[in-house]
Amino acid sequence: MNLEQARTNMIDQQIRSWEVLDSRVLEIFREIPREAFVPVRHRKLAFSDLRIPLGHGQFMMKPIEQGRLLQGLALAEGEKVLEIGTGSGFLTACLAAMTGKVTSIEILADLAEQAKANLEARGTEGVQLKIGDALGAGFDDGEFDAIVVAASVASVPEQFVRWLKPGGRLFIVRGASPAMEALVLTRSESGRLSEQSLFDTDMPRLIGAEDAAVFNF
Repeated sequence: MNLEQARTNMIDQQIRSWEVLDSRVLEIFREIPREAFVPVRHRKLAFSDLRIPLGHGQFMMKPIEQGRLLQGLALAEGEKVLEIGTGSGFLTACLAAMTGKVTSIEILADLAEQAKANLEARGTEGVQLKIGDALGAGFDDGEFDAIVVAASVASVPEQFVRWLKPGGRLFIVRGASPAMEALVLTRSESGRLSEQSLFDTDMPRLIGAEDAAVFNF
């Protein structure tokens, strides 16, 4: 495989075609080697328009989804970002390249350790990795400029909103399968939220926020 040609094709034929035109976002996809964050057994799929399995029912988002996410958050250098669900560490590296300040929390220890190895292997700076349950995390109110939740919820946990600064943005997927919506929620000075719809999707639930079982008698 010609990696650079495959990378160019991914950017031009997938990401740009999904109206991701922010030059910073496109440059990050050129600079950060997505293939280095993909499990070895799936490396040939690194540039495909597919979600890549990571184990435990988790996955890497499609390139187009990650591109829309990064563009929608409109991140600036120096902003403090919380990522909920480190996964492979690829999106973590992208967030760090845009802001330089990322805290990433992963509930699955083996994924966290692999992500740490992936990030260290390419010398990624500005990232603090944590292992734990984000739903029970003790972050301060108003601590983050942006939060990325790499999973779906039926409703937005109120603590995620509290952790945002005024003007802060939250990427999250909300709804019920198979019709979910990827959103950027922006918190106003008064604490009210405005919504921007990015795309329709269907993603697994955030661990700990699964739907209650329904029993039919």
